[in-house]
Amino acid sequence: MRRRAWLTLGAVLIGGGGVVTYATASPSDGSGAPGQDRRPVEVYGLALKGTAAGERKLPRTETEQFSLVGVSWTGALKPLEGTAQVRARGLESGEWGAWQDLELNAAPPEEVEAGMRGASQPLWVGPSDGVEARVVHEDGTTGALPKGLEVNLVDPGVVTEAETRLDAPEPAAFVMDESPSPSPSPEPTAPPSTVPQPPVTSRAGWGADESKSPDPSEYNPDVKAVFVHHTDGANDYDCAESASIVRGIYAYHTEVEGWNDIGYNFLVDKCGTVFEGRKGGMDRPVLGAHTYGFNRESAGIAVLGTHVSGAASTAALTSVARVTAWKLGQYGADPAGTVQLTAGATQPNYFHTQFTAGEQYTFRRVSGHRDGFNTQCPGDALYAQLPTVRTWAAGPVDGLRIASLTDATAKGSTYYTKGTPVVRWAATTPAALVKTYDVLVDGQAVAATSGAGYAKRITLTPGTHTVTVRATHQSGAVSTAAPLTVVAETTAPVFTAAPTLGLRTGTVYTGSAPVTLRWKATDDQALRQVRLLTPQAATFSAAAYLSSRTARPGTASSWSMRAYDYAGNHRDAAATYTPVVLQESAAVRTGSWSARSSSSYLGGRSYSSSSKGASLTWTFTGRSAAWVVSRASSSGQAYVYVDGVKAATVDLRSSATSYRQAIWTKTWSANARHTVKIVVVGTSGRPTITTDGLVYIR
Repeated sequence: MRRRAWLTLGAVLIGGGGVVTYATASPSDGSGAPGQDRRPVEVYGLALKGTAAGERKLPRTETEQFSLVGVSWTGALKPLEGTAQVRARGLESGEWGAWQDLELNAAPPEEVEAGMRGASQPLWVGPSDGVEARVVHEDGTTGALPKGLEVNLVDPGVVTEAETRLDAPEPAAFVMDESPSPSPSPEPTAPPSTVPQPPVTSRAGWGADESKSPDPSEYNPDVKAVFVHHTDGANDYDCAESASIVRGIYAYHTEVEGWNDIGYNFLVDKCGTVFEGRKGGMDRPVLGAHTYGFNRESAGIAVLGTHVSGAASTAALTSVARVTAWKLGQYGADPAGTVQLTAGATQPNYFHTQFTAGEQYTFRRVSGHRDGFNTQCPGDALYAQLPTVRTWAAGPVDGLRIASLTDATAKGSTYYTKGTPVVRWAATTPAALVKTYDVLVDGQAVAATSGAGYAKRITLTPGTHTVTVRATHQSGAVSTAAPLTVVAETTAPVFTAAPTLGLRTGTVYTGSAPVTLRWKATDDQALRQVRLLTPQAATFSAAAYLSSRTARPGTASSWSMRAYDYAGNHRDAAATYTPVVLQESAAVRTGSWSARSSSSYLGGRSYSSSSKGASLTWTFTGRSAAWVVSRASSSGQAYVYVDGVKAATVDLRSSATSYRQAIWTKTWSANARHTVKIVVVGTSGRPTITTDGLVYIR
């Protein structure tokens, strides 16, 4: 029986002067008062009346609380020509929502019985207390609309203690029941599946009133295909409301459309919770009423919400794939394959394919409602996601790849490690559809995790190895990630030349002298980098072997370096050096020299001479030396002798005047006693040279 509220008749003017009668609902009893802890499911019908002009209308109406709305009419197989729209007033906000189209081409039953009605898809609008509806011909013609048009309102109520717990925000609070619902008869049997059954909220868990479905269940011989649907309605529902939405759809199918049960075999919310639909045993091939013409060989799974433009969530798709794999796995069917289905009705589908009753047609094992019936369901967005559902349900694991190798470093396509790297992987197939992951080294499994795993530490013996990850889908299908070449080694790099310091040309200051740092490091596998640790910090590439630095005169400094290989092994090397400044006054002089004072000179003083043959000689023990001078456009030339042997002729001439310039340098392989002698050449027209002194390193 369809429960109704009392109707109060009134009238309203519409465009053109026509009069439309309408109805408002008054409470039929006190059971619908909002805020009660326990409230039964209620269904109300409001008549849509109008003129012969082909328009029906229900103005804004005060009603009892409801959350789901649709329109229905006399004649289960009679289509409704026109556009049906509704809008509701929020119970808490008191605001009217936007007009929403109703999906009118919902699947009718394959066997029409007395009392069944044609109906739109029910629309979930959330707790509301007011409704407005209208139905008009799309082309503006005046043909009559079907008789018995009603707006149907469903209050899903609060019916069980279990649902009181569903008010918590986390979907984990749902009552999960992995055992099948009892069947009224032992036939047909429930064959085992090739994949595990996912958790399912039983009919008792979502609060099904079994008195609304007194007829015994009917069964198909098997399940050859799965048709995916959407239920229509808002997508912004809270997952704690999902059981209420399912109850509302159940009441709409049974009390509004006159069916003997909810049409779908399973329903899935956006959080991935699966709800048992039609009674009779979720593991049995229960005959549903979801895809007109093809119910006899299939199961129907509906995703709560509208997915015309908005895609279904990953959680919802995962659960659809899990249910699909389980149901088809009971009959050895590949979710990625195709099948021949026998049409139970003569009709076209959404794509204008004409079916003839009794003929066979090819379908994908996982199809959309629109593949079998002329409807937009499951919406363009969800329909476009069906290839993903097929892939996830059938296997193998898709998108498997090694995401990273921790405690290892890549050089090109090869990774280097000390021997205990962490392998991390990723896949696009959800973990719930993966049975196991195995890490393979040189083709042998060395570590394993469940489908929820994503990382594993392994141990490698020294040498070169091939490392990969193998995924086993719940169907048994196997896929393997692209392998990595991994070298395990523990040998540290070697400094074939320890850090050495030599003076270079440049400007000398009291606190710094220009120097060149040199080194040489190698590795038995692959050198990664060399770092300078002290007295400064710097990082160099494996190919580098020198660096221009500065050193502080008069200070002994340890030049410490560390060489790393790609595996992370390292070795240190260090040497201590002290730059020393020898002023010009420390030299042995011959010939005529004059002293000069200026803050521009090193130490504030210098010697100058234009006498040909005049000389300065410094003696020191060290491994590198640099002669420091002043330069100008009038500066002349000088000979440089090292340990009594002429080493160079140096021209001090410069277009720009500069001071404290290390103009000539020499470095030896080791510390030793040396003499450096400077002799004035007496260059014609510019005989003068000015010297600041000598810097050496020991």
